[in-house]
Amino acid sequence: MAEMTGKIVIDDTYYPGRDLYCDGAVEEEILEIVKTKEPSMYGKEIEERKNWPVLYHLSRLRENIVSWIPVKKTDRVLEVGSGCGAVTGALARMAGSVTCIELSERRSQINACRHPDCGNVTIKLGNFQEIEPHLACDYDYIFLIGVFEYAQSYIGGEKPYETFMAILKRHLAPGGRLVIAIENRLGLKYWAGCKEDHLGTYFDGIEGYPRGGGVRTFTRPVLEEICRANGIGEYRFYYPYPDYKFMTSLYSDARLPKVGELSDNMRNFDRERMLLFDEKQVFDSLIREGQFPLFSNSYVLVTGGALPVVYARCSNDRAPQYAIRTEIRRRGDGCFEVRKIPQSECARAHVAAMAENCRRLEEAYAGSGLLVNTCHMDGEEAVFAYLSGRTLEEALDDCLDRDDKEGFQALFDRYRQLAEYPTKSAVCNYDLIFSNIIITAQGWHLIDYEWVWDREVPVREIMARALYCYALGSEKRKEAGLFLLAQIGCQERVFEEVAEWEKKFQKYVTGERMSMTEIREAIDYPVMPVADCHKDYVRARERNRIQIYEDFGTGFSEETSYFLPQRYQEREVLQVKLAGKQGLLAVRIDPALDYCIVRLGSLVVDGQSRTLYDKRVVCSGRPLSADTVVFATDDPGITIREPGSGICLEMEVIRISKEMAESMAGEGGRNGKRHKGMSWFYR
Repeated sequence: MAEMTGKIVIDDTYYPGRDLYCDGAVEEEILEIVKTKEPSMYGKEIEERKNWPVLYHLSRLRENIVSWIPVKKTDRVLEVGSGCGAVTGALARMAGSVTCIELSERRSQINACRHPDCGNVTIKLGNFQEIEPHLACDYDYIFLIGVFEYAQSYIGGEKPYETFMAILKRHLAPGGRLVIAIENRLGLKYWAGCKEDHLGTYFDGIEGYPRGGGVRTFTRPVLEEICRANGIGEYRFYYPYPDYKFMTSLYSDARLPKVGELSDNMRNFDRERMLLFDEKQVFDSLIREGQFPLFSNSYVLVTGGALPVVYARCSNDRAPQYAIRTEIRRRGDGCFEVRKIPQSECARAHVAAMAENCRRLEEAYAGSGLLVNTCHMDGEEAVFAYLSGRTLEEALDDCLDRDDKEGFQALFDRYRQLAEYPTKSAVCNYDLIFSNIIITAQGWHLIDYEWVWDREVPVREIMARALYCYALGSEKRKEAGLFLLAQIGCQERVFEEVAEWEKKFQKYVTGERMSMTEIREAIDYPVMPVADCHKDYVRARERNRIQIYEDFGTGFSEETSYFLPQRYQEREVLQVKLAGKQGLLAVRIDPALDYCIVRLGSLVVDGQSRTLYDKRVVCSGRPLSADTVVFATDDPGITIREPGSGICLEMEVIRISKEMAESMAGEGGRNGKRHKGMSWFYR
C-alpha cells in the first residue's frame, strides 16, 4: 500500500510488519518534535534536550555531506538507508525526484513529517533485498550515507561489500554515480582515542575488528579494491572534516588541507573519549609528509569522473542571514574559481554585499600595495578569483620553523603597515587575519572580506585579533604572538580580552545559537587526557602501598621508613608480618596514602590477639568498632606499642572520598596529619 504524509508517499508494500532496529523511546521524542516544530526550531530543540540522537538526526549540518554535489533538477536520485531524513530534504531540493529505501517505519514517519512539502520524494519501506528487484535502473545518483558499512549484515555472502556495490551499480543510468560516505577504519581520531563509531569500543577498527561484529569500515586502498572488483576504474575520493556526520570542510586530492587548518577535533558527541595526543599537531605532521588521505577520519567515494567542486567550507551553523557555503570549483577551462553561496534566502543580502565590500576595500587600500581579490556576482553567488600562493600564516610558520627571526619580523612589519594604512576610510575589515592574506609573485592579496563594517574599530584591536587567532595554532605561535603584542602596545592580558571579543563576535555570527563545541559540552561526554589518566593511575597505584615506620626511641621519621614490596587491590585481604627487633618501642603501619576505611581480620601482637580498643593500639582515625576504623586523613596510620616478638596483621582497605571519610568520622575523627617524629603522641 502507498500512504501520503503531507506530499510524501510512503510505500509499505515490502514492509515486514515490524521495525527491526531503532534508537528506543527517543525516536518517539524526535517524531513529536518534527510534528510540532518548524525546521527553524530544531536547533533550539537540540540545545534544550542535550541529547545525542536528537542532535544526530535533526542537525542541519548533516546536509553538508551532500550539499556540494552538483545534483540537477533533471536528476533521479536513490537514497539507500534514508533514516530520519537527515539528507533527504537537501536531495529533494536539488533533484527532480528522490526514492528512499528505509527499513524502519518510525524513521520513515519522521522523515516524511519533517519534509511534508517534498512532493518529489517516495519512501519505500522495507528490506533492501526485497525492494531492490523492483527498482528502476536509471538513477543519476545513488547515495549511501553511513550505510555501506552494514552490507555484511544485510547482503551476506563471502564478499558482501563487493556484492552490494555490484547490485547498486545495476541501477545507475549511463554516466550515473554512486556516492558513499563512510568512516575511515584508520582515521586519526581513532588513534587519538575516539571509540569506534558503531561498536563503541576503543581501537577495534584500527586493530582489524578482532572481536567480530556485523559492521566494517575501510581504508582507501580497500575501497579502491572493491571498486575495481566491480569494474569501476574511475572514481574520486573526498575528505570530509571533521567527519562525514557533521562536516564543516570538504577536501579533495586537488585541494588537500594545509598546515594549521584542521583544529576542530573534539567531536565526541555520542560517548566519552580518551585524548592520547594533540590531533591538530599530528594532522599538521601528516600533511607535511603527504599522508593525510590515509588518515582522514571519513571518506566520500564518488564513482565517475571528477566533480567540479574540489573544496567546500560549510558555514551553515550561523544565524540564517549569515549562512553560506564557500566552494573552490574547477571551471570548464580547467581553471579554479572561488564561490560563496547563500544557504538561506535571507543570506542573499550578505553574499551580495561582498561585491560592494570589494569596491570599498580597493578604495581604502589604494596605493598601499595590498591587492584586493576581485569579486563579481553570478546570480546570487559571489565569485572570486582563485589565487595560488602561500598565506601569510604559512609564511610566518616557515620563518618560525627555520628560526628566521628577521624574516618573521619583516612579515609582521609589512602586515602592520597594511593594517594601519586606511586611515582616511570609514571601512573596517574586522577579519584581517593572517590566513586571509595570500602572498604571490604579484604581491600581497586580501582574499576574504566577509566581515566589513562601516563602524570604526581601533586598528590595534584588529591586529590583536589576528595575533590571537594565529597563537591558537601552537605553543610556538603563541610565544611569537605574545612577543608581537608588545610591539603594538598591548600587554599579555590582551589575549584574554580578545578571547572575550571573539566569543561576542561568534555569538553575533551564530545569532546566539550554541556552537557545536558548546553543544558537545552540554551533552557532557568527557574527554579524558591520557596524561592525566596516567598520573591518576600512578597516584592510585602508589597510594595502595603499605608504609612501615619504626621507633627505637627517637620517634618515627620518613628517612627510616620503608614500603612493603607488594602493592594491592582494594578489598584484597592483606597480610602483614613484622618480626620483633631488639629495642623496638613502636611500629606504625600506614595502610594507604589516602582517605580510607580499614577492617581488621585479625591483629596479633607479641603472640596475643588485639583489637582497635586495645591500649597498645593507637589510630589516626576514628574506630567504628573493635575491628573497623575510618581515616579522615590522607595520612592514615595504626600505631602499635611494644610489638615484642612481632606483629601479624590481616586487614582489608577501602579507599573513600575525603567528604565521606569526614562525614563518617565526625568532628572527633578529623585528626589530620600527625608529625611522625613525635613519639610522645602514643606514650
